[in-house]
Amino acid sequence: MPEPTTPPAIVVGIDGSRTATKAAVWAIDEAVSRHIPLRLVSVVEPPTSDRADPQAAAELALRYAADAVAATERAVKVEIDMVAGRPVAALVNASHTAAMICVGAIGIRHFDHDRIGSTATALAAAAHCPTAIVRGPERSAGPGPGWVVVELDESPDSAAVLQYGVLEARLRQAPLRVLSSWRSRETGERDTQAVPEANRMVRAQLDRRLSHWQHTYPDLDARPVAIHGSVLAYLAEHREEIQLVVIGARNTGGIDELLGPTGSAVMHNTDCSVLVVDRQRLL
Repeated sequence: MPEPTTPPAIVVGIDGSRTATKAAVWAIDEAVSRHIPLRLVSVVEPPTSDRADPQAAAELALRYAADAVAATERAVKVEIDMVAGRPVAALVNASHTAAMICVGAIGIRHFDHDRIGSTATALAAAAHCPTAIVRGPERSAGPGPGWVVVELDESPDSAAVLQYGVLEARLRQAPLRVLSSWRSRETGERDTQAVPEANRMVRAQLDRRLSHWQHTYPDLDARPVAIHGSVLAYLAEHREEIQLVVIGARNTGGIDELLGPTGSAVMHNTDCSVLVVDRQRLL
């Protein structure tokens, strides 16, 4: 575990992949908005037949990512770190003192480009801070197109997830869409007649939860969305309009949908990243 005096940073896992470099650039505004460093971490694994000099590869990957960050000309302090070990364990260790940890959606050794890599999936479950799984163009968050979408459930994380979503929307000067899904207990004509009324009730509940944030930030474009069935269908319909989905770590059903094979395929070739938040893991 890092020393307790290690200052917080936005940590980015760098493995030489293009998506890792995108994650580094994406994370710039996260660091700048908190006035903390951007820490680029590359893990040096034991050498194998296909990685004859892993330290040289790690150094090259870090240099490339640091150059990409510098090219944005943003005023961010960049720290470079190489650690020995296995990627997941090393990044989980680094997450102890991180304000957020960011990784690319697909690592350099993950060849199925419709699926999120195993390191990203493992970090979402085990990291000690919010975890961003980054897709999208090589640019910082900044003002730009695309909604920030928050998926709320009944877990204790939901208030923290909504707060995080509000902050991310303001950081990006982006519209906020707050989703809540429900499923029918019955089928047939009665169910069809009940859907509009149930949707109205869900939207009313979301409106109450949003009222505090809309009062605090009158310029916030925040709208409630009630979904009958799977959230994934909504995300699929609007995938070109969404830049970030914020979800609670204990929303296991939602995370399985987003990070599993079906959700990965839905978000493939979009700019949509995923941020997993656990209220107990916030610095």
